[in-house]
Amino acid sequence: MKIRFFNLILTIGIKTGIEKMHKGQVTIKDIAKELGISPSTVSKALKGHRDISSSTKQSVRELAEKWNYKPDQIALSLKSGLSKTIGVIVPEMDHYFFSTVIGGIEDLAYDSGYHVIFCQSSELYAREVKAVETLLSNRVDGILVSVSKMTDNFDHFRKIQDNNIPLVFFDRICEDMDTDRVIVDDETGAYEAVKHLIAIGCKNIVHLSGPPNLLIGKNRKDGYLRALREHNIPLDENNVIRCDSREEAALVVPGLLKRADKPDGIFAVNDLTAAAAMRIIIDMGYSIPDDIAVVGFTSGLISDITNPTLTSVAQHGYLIGKEAARLLIDRLEKKHDLPSQTKIIKTELVVKGSTLRNKVKGKR
Repeated sequence: MKIRFFNLILTIGIKTGIEKMHKGQVTIKDIAKELGISPSTVSKALKGHRDISSSTKQSVRELAEKWNYKPDQIALSLKSGLSKTIGVIVPEMDHYFFSTVIGGIEDLAYDSGYHVIFCQSSELYAREVKAVETLLSNRVDGILVSVSKMTDNFDHFRKIQDNNIPLVFFDRICEDMDTDRVIVDDETGAYEAVKHLIAIGCKNIVHLSGPPNLLIGKNRKDGYLRALREHNIPLDENNVIRCDSREEAALVVPGLLKRADKPDGIFAVNDLTAAAAMRIIIDMGYSIPDDIAVVGFTSGLISDITNPTLTSVAQHGYLIGKEAARLLIDRLEKKHDLPSQTKIIKTELVVKGSTLRNKVKGKR
């Protein structure tokens, strides 16, 4: 009789657990009651606290998995004061560099227990302003931003700070705001790229430059100028041309090739522009790299599929994303009033076919 009664109680307990599991109502208290331990012990066990024995941790985790236990996110957010959600604004999600940054952000955020809401500005100021409003209305804990090309007013970002929401800029930043930021060493990367062109014999090097309102455009131009200066190559103002897209390359590059003093080297502000320039150069009957050598900036998928392959400066977008997310989450969770931090990611010149001239190939 006692055995039948015990089996009945056990069956009821299991049935109750299964019912809760299907309804998504299993709580820490349910697990604690079933195992005969305190709710605080269950909580610590689920977090892997060192004060809890291995056997207890295993029992808690096994039952939590069996009963399909899910933490109550609303309760957690009320307790911590955090929604565990961060917002991200990028100029273009389908751009290789930004897609690698997104990968880094997602991985670090996921491992840290955060959800991510992504917004795309499409390189438009108005879309960027709207994205900020959307993220604020969704009560995100913090925001990561890479500024659009068209942005020259930063009041919408100041609104984020006015709401006491942590803000981290990455790659394209606002210099006038005191925030955490992750930037690429663009100046050195550009310098190494142009120095490489000079080393293979280029003397008339054109720089297809980025937007002057963005720090990345200014820094890459400064690296170009430094390399010329250090190698005693006079600057020709006509060799610095605003051009950072396929469309602009289609307008600019044919004119370069019709000059009496055609360039023998091109340093483009990004890989997409470099690849577009390469296609035009080849279509107009010139050889790469023997007639004109080309270097880009990103070193992503594009640099591997051009013909010849494209020498480019690696930006390490995935690392930028992880570091930006790390800065933001540290700021959220440590809640210390620390000075703003700037993380600088070093670049790397990756030499490929577009600068391997015959005399260089012969040396290798």
